[in-house]
Amino acid sequence: MSIKVGDTLPDATFMEMTANGPEPRTTADIFAGKTVALFAVPGAYTPTCSARHLPGFVDHLDDLKAKGVDDVVCTAVNDVFVMGAWGKSAGADGKVRMLADGNGAFAKALGLELDASGFGMGQRSQRYSMIVKDGKVAELNVEQGGEFKVSSADYMLGQL
Repeated sequence: MSIKVGDTLPDATFMEMTANGPEPRTTADIFAGKTVALFAVPGAYTPTCSARHLPGFVDHLDDLKAKGVDDVVCTAVNDVFVMGAWGKSAGADGKVRMLADGNGAFAKALGLELDASGFGMGQRSQRYSMIVKDGKVAELNVEQGGEFKVSSADYMLGQL
């Protein structure tokens, strides 16, 4: 069953690239006591993710913060090195936290995993966004099929 509005995020550990190298981050580290704009993409460097999804959150960072968002977080079922490199190449470094869900455990715990085997990508995350307040889901926007509508930064701004 998929996570829903009002649910508490499941305990999970991500990896984040830092100046000291890869470091683990728990859901408590990321979400406790904060309002977080979280979005997930099926894969770093993939067309929609790179051309529209991540850039939208980078471009609207100040708008999101002005509406009470403390952090903007991107996650994908990719390794920490790919997520770190993608963040730097996309101009997101220091703006959007790039969290690797390397084994897809978070996506699976949310019930938002995606079987992308037909594209040679294996198990991934569905494309979604959510507003998380102190670890609880306040808004949840899951895309249908290959769409990119409700998980965008623009859409999220309308929810804040």
